[in-house]
Amino acid sequence: MISNRPYLVRAIYQWIVDNDWTPHFQVDANHPFADVPQEFVNEGVIVLNASPTAVQALDMANDQICFRARFQGVERKISFPPQAVLAVFARENGQGMPFPPEPYPTEDAAPLSDDKPKKRATLKVVK
Repeated sequence: MISNRPYLVRAIYQWIVDNDWTPHFQVDANHPFADVPQEFVNEGVIVLNASPTAVQALDMANDQICFRARFQGVERKISFPPQAVLAVFARENGQGMPFPPEPYPTEDAAPLSDDKPKKRATLKVVK
């Protein structure tokens, strides 16, 4: 069974944006597939403003969330799997959804079967 986490992350993100709030991701910065600016990590976690006005080229796929954002005026490419998302919430009121930490993938983790069609569900925000 595929994880429901990417679907829930997209849904909560869209609900926050539709309410004119500021969506934030709380991300496990130690996840092996998380590419986030380590200088802004606090106790293994980074909180990222993912507002449509703060990020560019947001792509929330089932296997990876990525976007470009500025940190102290320098543009950075950010990417992390949905499994690294610990919460999606609105800055204004904390409304959103927490997620339990998931175990990190192992080297011997079985890949998706090649005989199954791969579907790519995404939500793209275009400015």
